[in-house]
Amino acid sequence: MNPDSFDTAVLVGRFQPFHKGHLALLLHALASAPQVVVVLGSACQARTPRNPWTWQERAAMVEAAVTPEQAARIRFLPVRDWYDEARWAQAVRQGVAQLLPQGAGRVALVGHLKDDSSAYLRGFEGWTLLDAQRAGDIDGAALRDLLLGHGPAAAQQSLQALSASVPAGVLAILRAWCEGPFLAELAREWSALRANREAWAGSPYPVVFVTVDAVVTCAGRVLLIRRGQPPGVGLYAVPGGFIEQRETAWQSALRELREETRLDLSEDQARACLRGSAVFDHPDRSQRGRTITHAFHFELALDQPPAVQADEDAQSAAWVPISEVAALEDRFHDDHFHMLDRFLGLLGQPSAGK
Repeated sequence: MNPDSFDTAVLVGRFQPFHKGHLALLLHALASAPQVVVVLGSACQARTPRNPWTWQERAAMVEAAVTPEQAARIRFLPVRDWYDEARWAQAVRQGVAQLLPQGAGRVALVGHLKDDSSAYLRGFEGWTLLDAQRAGDIDGAALRDLLLGHGPAAAQQSLQALSASVPAGVLAILRAWCEGPFLAELAREWSALRANREAWAGSPYPVVFVTVDAVVTCAGRVLLIRRGQPPGVGLYAVPGGFIEQRETAWQSALRELREETRLDLSEDQARACLRGSAVFDHPDRSQRGRTITHAFHFELALDQPPAVQADEDAQSAAWVPISEVAALEDRFHDDHFHMLDRFLGLLGQPSAGK
C-alpha cells in the first residue's frame, strides 16, 4: 500500500506482551502511513496476571521490536480502561488529537477483526478500518500463562518457549523483567486464579459471580481497604464481597462492610445516608471471570470519620482523602477505581490516561 494513502495509522492493543502477531500489524501500519500512533490499553491498571507490564514497559517492547528509523515514526498513547466503549473511544480520539496538534489528517485504523473482543474497531466513524490478516495463531493470554504459570523457578525454560512467539528485542526485555521482583508475586496470583477457575470447571453453565460493594464517604474521605487475599493482594479496594444465598444485595453490602472494616451501620442509618447505587457489569471488570457487582454509596453526615479496623480478609482499612485517590489509580483492584469515579467524579470528562 502507498504510504501516502493515509497521514496517520492507529494501532490499538494491550500488547501483554508485544508478540510477533502484534509486530505484523505494526509493520502493516508503518507501511500505510508516515506516522503511527500506538494506543496502549489498560494503561492505568495495577500489575496483575492479566496486566503484568506497565504501559511504559510495553512501549519499550514495541520500540525494541522495530528498527530505530521505524521507532522514530511511532508515537505512544496510553489509554485507561473506561469499562464503557463509547467513553473509551472518545478518549482515544481526544488522545490522538492532543498527541498530534498539527492534525492527524486521513487516519487508518489497523487491526484484525477476530471476535467480539475486537468489535471496538468498528467504533471510529471517519477513520478507515484496515482489517489486516492475523499473522499466526499467537495468543497473549497463553504467553502470560506460560510465563506466570511456571514462575521464577522455570523462568529460563519459559523464556525459551516464548522465543518463537516474541521478537528478539522483546525477549531480552522479558528476560530482564523476570529477574526483578514482580514475577514471583504475579505467579502466586496466577495460581490462585487458576485454582478458582478449576473449582468451577465442572459447572454445567458458564459461571457468573454476584458480588456487592460499599462506597462510604465522610468528611471529604473515602473508606478503603487493602486486600489481604488473592486476587489483588495489597491493592486498594472498597469493602465488599460475595452475596450470600438468603441475603438481598443491600443486606450483603452492609454485612461485608461490617465484616471487613467493623463499621456497623444500622438499617435506619444506612437508609438515611444512602446517596446512590449502581450495577457494574462489564464482562472484563474482574480477573475472576464474569462478575456482576451491586454497589451502594453511603455518605456519613459526621464531622470526623468513625474508627475502622481491618478484619476478615483485609490487610488494612483506612479513611483516605478523596483528593488523593486519583493519584492511586494504578494501585486499585479490578475496576474499583472506576467505581469510585462513578460516585465521586474523580476523573471528570474522558481523557486518554497517563
